[in-house]
Amino acid sequence: MEKKIVTVREIKIGVGQPKICVPLVAGDEIQLQAALEQLEGIPFDLVEWRADFYRDVENQEVRRRAFEKIRKSIGERPLLFTFRTFAEGGNREISSAAYFALNRAVGESRQADLVDIEIDRDEKEAAALGELLHRVGVYALGSNHDFEKTPETGEMVRRLCRMQELNMDITKLAVMPKCRRDVLRLLEAAVEMEEEKGDRPCITMSMGNLGMISRIAGSLTGSALTFGTAGRASAPGQFSAKEAAEFLRMFALS
Repeated sequence: MEKKIVTVREIKIGVGQPKICVPLVAGDEIQLQAALEQLEGIPFDLVEWRADFYRDVENQEVRRRAFEKIRKSIGERPLLFTFRTFAEGGNREISSAAYFALNRAVGESRQADLVDIEIDRDEKEAAALGELLHRVGVYALGSNHDFEKTPETGEMVRRLCRMQELNMDITKLAVMPKCRRDVLRLLEAAVEMEEEKGDRPCITMSMGNLGMISRIAGSLTGSALTFGTAGRASAPGQFSAKEAAEFLRMFALS
């Protein structure tokens, strides 16, 4: 199956070695500046602003200043905007209406290159948000998180395929393992997407310490991106960006 490659600025997601994304976890401008300073000398391809940690992010002027600070620091590297709610391991809860309004505003501002969309929150609204992002030239990253369990392999594949049907540019699935076989099933689902069902970049991970191997196995499974820290982690089981880069280099298949 011919696969779509997502080219964001100068980064090609879905081809070559898995890309490294560093999450920015900060509560205000001072903490954000400190987080950005930690990027110095760190190997990474793009950054994710975890806006659910940021105070008053719903305020347009607060967002503008934060986006300008991030862009000045990262230059031409791509920027992913993510507001993760409690259900998906985030730091805050907001109503669905407020969630989609915030992401629409970010998309229309074009200050982010990609926007993360929680698919399970409302599929109809998620698809509409994806269409808006495409109209303004911003990529849609569809995501689904299960912090309670690892679903059956077929269910994980179904969720990723559903994101493709909703025309997300990149699909992402993160699940919580309870045993080693759970990790193996996540890897199996990733390979099935890579070899049979996927037609665009796919990101998969098994969370926590038990699933850490999944975060650096992208060369084998086809997972197109991994998250590596340069400070505070945004999810359980993340390697540092330096560790992730070294492991990816060691495990590269070509």
